[in-house]
Amino acid sequence: MARILSIDYGGKRTGIAVTDPLQIIATGLTTIASHELIPFLKKYMQTEPVELIIIGMPMNWDESDTHGTAPARKAVQLIKKAFPDMPLKEVDERYTSKMAKDAMIEMGMKKKDRRDKKIVDEIAATIILQEYMQRSGA
Repeated sequence: MARILSIDYGGKRTGIAVTDPLQIIATGLTTIASHELIPFLKKYMQTEPVELIIIGMPMNWDESDTHGTAPARKAVQLIKKAFPDMPLKEVDERYTSKMAKDAMIEMGMKKKDRRDKKIVDEIAATIILQEYMQRSGA
């Protein structure tokens, strides 16, 4: 079985999470500079089989776009162009960054560490992936 890869795309940084090969556990993989997304994915997919990419789509509660929606849509187009045969799904990512920060508090992380936005982005990608797995029964 191949992995599912999750992307929390941002203007500067992008959090990435993946499942294990059996698609049981979602784990944070890394946070990269957003402009490095396609090269990172190409390198990663050379060594690890991926069957699906999911990307968080930021939306307001009234379904209107946020400041992050247009960059995320651009990332979707770049991914589709670079990997035309790879299934890609957009998923709702409302409040995942807040949920990530709350999770960091619950884990007992120090305030200094909670300020590290790289960690927040990676945890947000993991939450997006966990929620997708729960909804889809993966």
